[in-house]
Amino acid sequence: MLGIMLVAASAAVFGLAGVLTKSIHADPLTINCWRGLVGGALISVYVFWRRRNSGIAGLPRLGWRGWLLATIGACASIAFISAFKNTYVANVAIIYATAPFVAALLGWLLLRERVRAQTMLAAVLSLAGVGMMVFAGLGTGRPFGDALALVMTCGSALYMVLVRKFRDTPVVWAGAVSGLLLFVFGWLVTDPSAISWRDAWLLAAFGVSFALASVLWTEGARLIPAAEAGLLGSAEVPFAILFGWLFLTEFPPPASLIGGGLVLLAVVAHAGRDWLAARRAVALP
Repeated sequence: MLGIMLVAASAAVFGLAGVLTKSIHADPLTINCWRGLVGGALISVYVFWRRRNSGIAGLPRLGWRGWLLATIGACASIAFISAFKNTYVANVAIIYATAPFVAALLGWLLLRERVRAQTMLAAVLSLAGVGMMVFAGLGTGRPFGDALALVMTCGSALYMVLVRKFRDTPVVWAGAVSGLLLFVFGWLVTDPSAISWRDAWLLAAFGVSFALASVLWTEGARLIPAAEAGLLGSAEVPFAILFGWLFLTEFPPPASLIGGGLVLLAVVAHAGRDWLAARRAVALP
């Protein structure tokens, strides 16, 4: 029960990303800069706490694999924040929900992992939903944001595949370093100090929410099966849409809702089948 509560809470906190991004007047690079600093610092504190008996010498070593993960994560984060600035919160959340299916395709291409029939069917249904959303956005000035969301989704999917490939790499520590890389990059290409006090408070809250969601997910996923964690993680999408409607009065067009419904149907059905299969396997003597 504790694991379920932690992962569900993580999904809710992650769902605030779109609202926080659109509420901050700063540009995407500045947002990434401060979000990366606050989030990266807090996740680093969490890593230190988990390894408090080992001391500084016991900190995990990234190696080139960890640095690669951190770099990919930073690039995906830039596309993620930029997408929210250029399209509906619902569109970004729904397109991102297809990441597991993109990861399955990349896993087949890069690792020669077998793709199940149910995954292929869910991927096709998701692709149809995303295509409907992107096509509907061509006449509204939103296709650039949808394209950025697709880039972010592909980057996140590649991150998932490499995490499976590099099983001995400290993923949480790589996430902290990714945030710190965004902070350094932001100082080099923009002026992060040129923000209002209002934006400063929101940026701090954004960094805290990012770190909190990451820690909640990490701790919750340790306590429940992977299939159940994946199913609960998909709750991020309805949370994001709900928060966008409540706090931004942002209601996407009908085509986005229909396309999003197809994606959600595919994600929930796919994760639900995995969850049922996992429970049946546990129930067997």
